[in-house]
Amino acid sequence: MTTRRIFLRNSALAMVGMGSAPLWLKRTLYAADAPSPRKKILIAIFQRGAADGLNIVVPHGEKAYYALRPSIAIPRPTTAGDQDAALDLDGLFGLHPSLAALKPLYDQQLLAIVDAAGSPDPTRSHFDAQDYMESGTPGLKATVDGWMNRALPHEEAKISPLRAVSLGPVLPRSMRGSHSAVALQNVADFQVRNAEAAQTFERLYLEAKDPAIQAAGRESFEAAALLRSIQKQPYSPAAGADYPRGRFGDSLRQIAQLIKADAGVEVAFADIGGWDHHVNEPAQLANLLREYAQALNAFWRDMGDRMADIVLVTMSEFGRTAHENGNRGTDHGHANCMFVMGGPVRGGKVYGRWPGLEREQLYENRDLALTTDFRDVLGELVLSHLGNPTLASVFPGYDPKFLGLLANT
Repeated sequence: MTTRRIFLRNSALAMVGMGSAPLWLKRTLYAADAPSPRKKILIAIFQRGAADGLNIVVPHGEKAYYALRPSIAIPRPTTAGDQDAALDLDGLFGLHPSLAALKPLYDQQLLAIVDAAGSPDPTRSHFDAQDYMESGTPGLKATVDGWMNRALPHEEAKISPLRAVSLGPVLPRSMRGSHSAVALQNVADFQVRNAEAAQTFERLYLEAKDPAIQAAGRESFEAAALLRSIQKQPYSPAAGADYPRGRFGDSLRQIAQLIKADAGVEVAFADIGGWDHHVNEPAQLANLLREYAQALNAFWRDMGDRMADIVLVTMSEFGRTAHENGNRGTDHGHANCMFVMGGPVRGGKVYGRWPGLEREQLYENRDLALTTDFRDVLGELVLSHLGNPTLASVFPGYDPKFLGLLANT
């Protein structure tokens, strides 16, 4: 298992980029009795750096919020349409104004918000907190695989070599495990350079004595063949979808491309960094949220009726302090917010028990208290959307408590 996983993470797509080979380009990638490519798809977005959930989903109905953040709080919604004011959701909460592109999805009940959510582990270390969330085992360092890999349902039929795809240079922690998964920087990067060398590599791996190396090589070349076939078709987003420039927008555009090419994607991962705002948060957060919202909106538009098969969930390793610091920023905190978007989602609602922001209600007198474990959110998506009933193996030692986020829950 380890040999195969390491090969796929470190070698598979790096080798794929060397070229293509007639041997595997001629192969049929799917068996005649393979299931329909229209599978249920789960997409996870990680906001690396600890996003400030209190200024993303603004508790404008809380007096304490404005007392805690005298210079960085988002103004209350106004009837005059102040462009700097929060976009009201339900009288208590509102969206940051830079998230205007997501408000139509919320209003159409395609976007749900879970507030005061996150990992129960109290660490304020970025590295540890990200590791715990991506492994799905808060507080446990020994977990070798990730929750998204374990979430993949076991199937007897032939599966796609692009079943699990991450957009980025390396396979993220959440996707490592016994199921094959690939890290892909750019669909368009795969070019035919040296067919003879590629044939030699294929023979070396397929003739290897180690079955794990054989399997990894086969999966790698099959993934390359499928990507090459997709690359031949120029991609234009549909319905006027306008992905913002930058890595995150490009990642979502490529996920959309793979899905619409019926490449057999079941789980996909992308991340967006830059959320660690200790200094001068307002302008930085506004710009980042604008990119984030526009990318999600473009993906929704681009996918059209395919969103009926898709659920997208966002998360960050922890939130930030309820009180602003002396540099118009915030420091490492605890609970945060999660977004859940898709056709099956019971949206138009803020889920979770709101703990309040008075001093005695804060975690350790400084942070938004956690009332929803992130595994409650993910567990519902794994069971009710992906159809994997083995939650005890996906989130060992934890029994998720569902919130009713999906219409079929």
